[in-house]
Amino acid sequence: MPNLRPRRRRGAGRGARAAGRGAGAAGRDELVSRSLQSAEHCLGAQDFGTAYAHYLLVLSLAPELKDDVKETFQYTLFRWAEELDALSRTQDLLGCYEQALELFPDDEVICNSMGEHLFRMGFRDEAAGYFRKAMKLNPDFSDAKENFYRVANWLVERWHFIMLNDTRRNTIYNAAIQKAVCLGSKSVLDIGAGTGILSMFAKKAGAHLVYACELSKTMYELACDVVAANEMEAGIKLLHMKSLDIEIPKHIPERVSLVVTETVDAGLFGEGIVESLIHAWEHLLLQPKTKGENGNCEKYGKVIPASAVIFGMAVECAEIRRHHRVGIKDIAGICLPASVKFQSPAYSSVDAEETIEPYTTEKMSRVPGGYLALTECFEIMTVNFNNLQELKSLATKKPDKIGIPVIKEGILDAIVVWFVLQLDDEHSLSTSPSEETCWEQAVYPVHDLADYWIKPEDQVMMEVSCQDCYLRIQSISVFNSEHEMDVGRSFAKNKDLLSLGNEAELCSALANLQTSKPDAVVQTCVLESTEIALLNNIPYHEGFKMAMKKVLSSLTLEKLGQAMDTQCQNNEMSCESGQNNSEQSVPEPLYVLDVSEGFSVLPVIAGTLGQVKPYSSVEKDQHRMTLDLISEANHFPKETLEFWLRHVEDESAVLQRPKSDKLWSIIILDVIEPSGLIQQEIMEKAAISRCLLQSGGKIFPQYVLMFGLLVESQTLVEESAVQGTERTLGFNVAPFINQFQVPIRVFLDLSSLPCIPLSKPVELLRLDLMTPYLNTSNREVKVRICKSGQVTAIPFWYHMYLDDEIRLDTSSEASHWKQAAVVLDNPIQVEMGDELVLNVQHHKSNVSITVKQ
Repeated sequence: MPNLRPRRRRGAGRGARAAGRGAGAAGRDELVSRSLQSAEHCLGAQDFGTAYAHYLLVLSLAPELKDDVKETFQYTLFRWAEELDALSRTQDLLGCYEQALELFPDDEVICNSMGEHLFRMGFRDEAAGYFRKAMKLNPDFSDAKENFYRVANWLVERWHFIMLNDTRRNTIYNAAIQKAVCLGSKSVLDIGAGTGILSMFAKKAGAHLVYACELSKTMYELACDVVAANEMEAGIKLLHMKSLDIEIPKHIPERVSLVVTETVDAGLFGEGIVESLIHAWEHLLLQPKTKGENGNCEKYGKVIPASAVIFGMAVECAEIRRHHRVGIKDIAGICLPASVKFQSPAYSSVDAEETIEPYTTEKMSRVPGGYLALTECFEIMTVNFNNLQELKSLATKKPDKIGIPVIKEGILDAIVVWFVLQLDDEHSLSTSPSEETCWEQAVYPVHDLADYWIKPEDQVMMEVSCQDCYLRIQSISVFNSEHEMDVGRSFAKNKDLLSLGNEAELCSALANLQTSKPDAVVQTCVLESTEIALLNNIPYHEGFKMAMKKVLSSLTLEKLGQAMDTQCQNNEMSCESGQNNSEQSVPEPLYVLDVSEGFSVLPVIAGTLGQVKPYSSVEKDQHRMTLDLISEANHFPKETLEFWLRHVEDESAVLQRPKSDKLWSIIILDVIEPSGLIQQEIMEKAAISRCLLQSGGKIFPQYVLMFGLLVESQTLVEESAVQGTERTLGFNVAPFINQFQVPIRVFLDLSSLPCIPLSKPVELLRLDLMTPYLNTSNREVKVRICKSGQVTAIPFWYHMYLDDEIRLDTSSEASHWKQAAVVLDNPIQVEMGDELVLNVQHHKSNVSITVKQ
């Protein structure tokens, strides 16, 4: 289309253009001013979406105003993002943050907030990127640091450090791979490559082609850095994908002669090794060498590890018992009815609809209180990873029935499982509790026996299968010498009992079968292992009962005094008017709110302490039904216990008045996480709670003291960071994976942690929930050295004071809490009599401890 505008002569209209620019600038300034006013008006009306749009316009027109409006813009962005999040408008939310980061690319606060939203949405890799960027922009930004440390635990699990520090494991894998490559297996696929160390073993051994697949984005990028740092990027092709998605020739040109993998967990099959190897044999590996066949290994396929033998042992272990079975019938005067059955998630039901890992894991050599072997070690099953048909039959095979003789008298608490990984005919690795190894053992807690006491001549019976690619040990039962049978309910339902022996034995067994009455309705309540340990924690519940009783008695007496004064006044008025005031008004109850995390019977205990209206904040329906049954069994009127989350619009608004004209007498807060850390935002919750208490009301706990001591612990050092290149056989892995090390190790058991105490315990911090002016966010603590050595870590725990007399210790034997420890970057050599100064900082529920030198 021709240009119809008349051409200007050169030099003509300069004055007009200048005038136009002046008018344009004035118009722009007017628009910016109006938009700022509109944004402020919208903020006042809490219309954050419109306010955000106005600020975008202002900043696009007048970038020079960035510094002036930065804080208000951040506030508007965060509030608008909260609304979008609540409305599940994910794309709009992410779009807003992308716009904000275009305007403020170096703003650590916006980066950190973007990471928080991504993490909540499940995008952990992406979230970590934003947290790391925020930390680089401001190394002192504690919120970003804490967020990165939390997400680092998800992205690079702690076992990576322990495994890479296991020199024996690395040496044996290296030897097996070297042998295979030397025998002719020159094309290699590493499945689940992690840091890529097995791929580097193969390349160094002389493999021509090495492919490595890794699904985690973080671990894939980490492997790329590690391979490049070791100058092997030309010889190792890394794939960011599952092995199940690899296609030939799209991703790799042809079938390989060797697959190496260590995708095994404590229960052997839990990381999907069976599924991935079936796929590899069918699509990615050359055909296996048949017996008696000779020739170059390059023409045939094989897998390292070649096979595995799984072993088990029945044990007595009080620590496992208290985390998986509720062993008491009475909790601080509250009776637990027979109609309620508690189970941990590790309980494996044959009829379960969803696939749940049927075991938990423990380092049995370090389990607090130790364990007692009740049977000899027995073989559970063998699996040949180089036999496709055997791998395919694992998932479809009927359960094997195993009977194991008892050799020692004791309580049957669990079946502990480990395995021997046969890498080839010469090299093997054992994960036995008696070995020093990076692996934990799989623990199958025993449930549903009427009597857990077993003795020599008894037999422990079980069914073993590999359903859903998990090793399952279920239907555990006990036979004594008189052929009596004690079985779980699941075993009693339509099970094939023919394996129990001859017909006479079967009749005897059926005669002794223990079943509940057909009309008995049992409510099964699945609790986390820490919640079961909490129910078993007698000092905890007795302590809370005593503390609540004191507060409620005091408030009741006060109320009675006030009621009597009112009664006297009313009587006087009645006498003057000649009325008979015989009718008594029903006294108003005292209100107790329990906002503990998870399942808690404290509201039921509170309900036994007088004229009390307790409120529980449990969320799950099965937990509510269970509390209802417990209440009924203890002769509570059903309406006594209220479920508070039914009365509030959302969980974040749980701290509010019980009624518009009433306040709480007691608010119970969860201050310490089971992991050993302080709960997030606990001080903010305490501040709100103080405003909701009636005169004389209390928050429980009222204050918390944090204690710590200095220790030398090589174990903590090795579980927190990879130690140099020697452990990784000369490969440079440590600097890359150690970027994901975290300063605090959680879920520790100090009673069994291998360490040497170098000082006595000292008070590190006070958190006062009732009188906040006693708190300090920064303090220095002097610690006297009582034994020479190297300080490598500072373990810590808490004393929770419900009042000045009643104290709960999170490091006690009965505690359901674990402990935590700050691990120092560099050990400090100390001599007896020295004094170290610790700098303890508390910010937004996060605690950091550094040593001043």
